[in-house]
Amino acid sequence: MTTRRTIPIVPEASFGVAANTAIASASLKNATGASGLTAMPPLTLYIHVPWCVRKCPYCDFNSHHAPEIIPEEAYLNALASDLEQGLPLIWGRQIHAVFIGGGTPSLLSSKAIDRLLSMIRAYLPIWPDAEITLEANPGTAEAQRFKEYAQSGISRISLGIQSFNDTHLKALGRVHNSEQARAAIEMAQAAVKRVNLDLMYGLPSQTLEQCADDLTQAIAFKTEHLSLYQLTLEPNTVFAKYPPALPDHDSSADMEDLIQAQTQVAGFDRYEVSAYAKNQARSQHNMNYWAFGDYLGIGPGAHSKISSPDRIERLAGLKNPEQWMTCAIKRDGSHWATRNTLTELDMPFEFMLNALRLKEGVAASLYEERTGQPLRLILPTLVKARQQGLLDMRADRLVATPLGWRFLNSLQSLFLHQDKA
Repeated sequence: MTTRRTIPIVPEASFGVAANTAIASASLKNATGASGLTAMPPLTLYIHVPWCVRKCPYCDFNSHHAPEIIPEEAYLNALASDLEQGLPLIWGRQIHAVFIGGGTPSLLSSKAIDRLLSMIRAYLPIWPDAEITLEANPGTAEAQRFKEYAQSGISRISLGIQSFNDTHLKALGRVHNSEQARAAIEMAQAAVKRVNLDLMYGLPSQTLEQCADDLTQAIAFKTEHLSLYQLTLEPNTVFAKYPPALPDHDSSADMEDLIQAQTQVAGFDRYEVSAYAKNQARSQHNMNYWAFGDYLGIGPGAHSKISSPDRIERLAGLKNPEQWMTCAIKRDGSHWATRNTLTELDMPFEFMLNALRLKEGVAASLYEERTGQPLRLILPTLVKARQQGLLDMRADRLVATPLGWRFLNSLQSLFLHQDKA
């Protein structure tokens, strides 16, 4: 996020009686509730495919250079074992959406994807209308493969376009060019109902005009979803070690303003910090993630958040693909790198880190529903956020103000290390 403005301090009284009453009402209601969760949140499934043709210099995801022949059989067997070991954590719960991410899942053959989805259906009750997303890169796109993915059950393809400018694609270390990007979009649209395009802005030496051109080309394809990210230099990446010349804060902020205006004119609703949708085509898996829902992650480095009546656990798999495959088939839990229970002090930040990214925010009652904690415990921090003009309270909702969205990191950090009220 950009930081070209200072944060004014706004008197609490200026928020009005209705807002104060809403918080007090929610606090009183939650204070009398029983501790712990009374209902399980929605559950989605995430599957991680760790291989890429080449590691991009900006990428901090768990991705690894693909071997000449991807070990699909061993990988699928390990996924099955991983899933079996996770089943006791989610007995009796339905899957609301499936997301196959990476890495580059489109490196897998259509037969591998078909077997993967058949395996998932055999183990898990999946909603009939559950959205099943697969990430793909233009450099690995094939029209026939996309059609076969769709025949197996893939209903949404998310394409890592990043830019339509060949110079910028080269600077980003992408393996495709602009012509391949446009061809991949057409292939995906011919195969599935919904297509998402990932684009980045604030690229090395990018101008405002070039940013606008990228967005104009993306909008012209008339997809119903766009994911638009500002390039950031993440730790432990090549770009962090050898930083490229990026646009300054003001130029990046101008790009963000342009994107907001251009997408709005095109009929897109910015429903999350980096997500834009038309016709309510919001990502089902990501919406559940941002609303502090549960998700089971399988695959190397995949993360899970699983709720039980008395606790919420976070799990993460071993990152190295070979090590993860070796350990997963042992069926002794050694494929999990970490398994931790969230504490009362963790909960406020964990919840707000996701929920405040949503433009509409969330119902205040969702805090207790998803964390098992009364809202009154974080009331002092809510008041502080409102005083700083970062948080709004409308119709019993927790919503970041436009200023809070602009300085989202500052707003979220207020909820770190909460003390009991």
